[in-house]
Amino acid sequence: MSDLSQIVKAYDVRGTVPDQWDERAAEALGAAFAQVLDAYGEGGEAVLIAHDMRATGPGLAAAFAAGVRAEGRSVIELGLGSTDMLYYASGALGLPGAMFTASHNPAQYNGIKMCRSGARPIGQDSGLAEIRQRAQALLDKDEPRPAGEPTAPAERRDLLAGYAAYLRELVDLSTIRPLKVVVDAGNGMGGYTVPAVLGDAVLPALPLEIVPLYFELDGTFPNHEANPLDPANLVDLQRAVLEHGAEIGLAFDGDADRCFVVDERGEPVSPSAITALVAARELAKHPGSTVIHNLITSSAVPEIIREHGGEPVVARVGHSFIKAEMARTNAIFGGEHSAHYYFRDFWFADTGMLAALHTLAALGEQSLPMSVLAGEYERYVASGEINSTVADQAAKVAEVRAAYPQAEADELDGLTLRFPDGAWFNLRASNTEPLLRLNVEAPSRERMTSLRDEVLDRVRR
Repeated sequence: MSDLSQIVKAYDVRGTVPDQWDERAAEALGAAFAQVLDAYGEGGEAVLIAHDMRATGPGLAAAFAAGVRAEGRSVIELGLGSTDMLYYASGALGLPGAMFTASHNPAQYNGIKMCRSGARPIGQDSGLAEIRQRAQALLDKDEPRPAGEPTAPAERRDLLAGYAAYLRELVDLSTIRPLKVVVDAGNGMGGYTVPAVLGDAVLPALPLEIVPLYFELDGTFPNHEANPLDPANLVDLQRAVLEHGAEIGLAFDGDADRCFVVDERGEPVSPSAITALVAARELAKHPGSTVIHNLITSSAVPEIIREHGGEPVVARVGHSFIKAEMARTNAIFGGEHSAHYYFRDFWFADTGMLAALHTLAALGEQSLPMSVLAGEYERYVASGEINSTVADQAAKVAEVRAAYPQAEADELDGLTLRFPDGAWFNLRASNTEPLLRLNVEAPSRERMTSLRDEVLDRVRR
C-alpha cells in the first residue's frame, strides 16, 4: 500500500517508482484530482495530461487518466511534453492539467505537477493536501475507481506547434543578428521543444545556428543529470561553447521548464542577471509594472527594476508563492535564483523557453558579447546555494541569529540577515530533508567568502 504522505510534497508529487508509488497510486490520484476539481467548482469537463521522457511516464499517465475518466471527466492526452507546454495548453484551452515529470531528479523518480485551468498552481494550500487525503482513502479501501470503470472519453491532441508559435509571437527573433547557440538538453524534454521553438522543425527558421547536445530523449540520463543548477552538469556545455566558438550556451533541466545561460567564454551567467535582463525588457514594454523576485535573488535585481521604472516585490522561494504574488499584484514578470522565470503573458506560469527567447533577443539586437551584456546586470558576488545536514534546524537558525545582533533581520522565508556594507545571507530549512540551505552575497569576493565561511562554521559545528 502506498503511503502518499511520503511523495506528496509542498508543490507536487514526487517519489521513486515502483518503491514509493506505482500505477495504482497514480489512478487513485487521478480520481482524487477530478473530485477536488469538482469540489472547487472548477469549470470544464476535460483534464489535460502530458508526460516527459521517463520510461514510467506513459504507464503512470494512463493510470491517472483512468482515474480521472472514472469520475466522469474526459481526458485530452498531450503525450510527450515539457512542463511549460502543459501550462501553455492549460492557459490556451482553459483546462486543468497534470504533467508527469520528476524534473531534474534521477531516473528512478517520477512525479506529477498539477494545475487548475489557466495554469493556476495547485500546492499544499490550494488543493494538493486534499488530493492526497482523498487518494489515500481510495488506496486504503482498495477502491481507486469509486465510480467504476472509465466511461468518459479520451482524445489525443498535439499542441507542440501551437506552443512554439505562441512563444515566438511574444518575442520576435526574426531580425536579430545571426547567432551560434549551443543547447544542452541533458537528454530531457528540451530535445523535443528546442527544435520546435528555436529550430525549423515546425516553423520557419530563425537566424540561429543550433549546436545540439544530448537531444536524444532518454530518461536514464546517460550523459549527466538534467540539473543545470549543479555546476558539474554544465561542464559539457561550457566546453562545447568554446569548441564551436558559439555566442551563447543554453542548458535546460529534465522537464525543460528551467533555462541556464553560459556566455561566449564558457562562464555561467547568474539566474539573477537573467532575471534583471528580462525584467528590463518587459518593463520597456510595460512601464511602471510590478516585477516579482524571490528573496534569494541578487540585490542587483530590485535595484535594476527600480532603475527601469518598475516596482520590485519580494516573495518567498517556491513557484506557488511567486505565482500567487504575481496574480495578486498583476506583475509583468517574476524570477527566482533557481532559474524559474514567470510571465504574465504566459498565464503567470514559469517557462524557461520564453526566458531563453528574451536572452537571445537581447544578445542579437546589439553587438556586445554575452559576457559584457550580462555584466551590466551583475553587481555583486554570490556563493550559490550550500546545503548542510542539521538535526535541529530551528535551533541552529536561532543560534546563528543570536551571533549577529547588529544585522537587520528578515524572516519572510527562513532567516535573512543584512549588513551595512551591502552583504547579506539567507539561511532556510528544506521542506523535505533535514537540511539548512545557505545563500550569501556581498559587494566583493573577499567579503562573500569570509561571511560564507563564518556562517558555515556556525551551522556545521
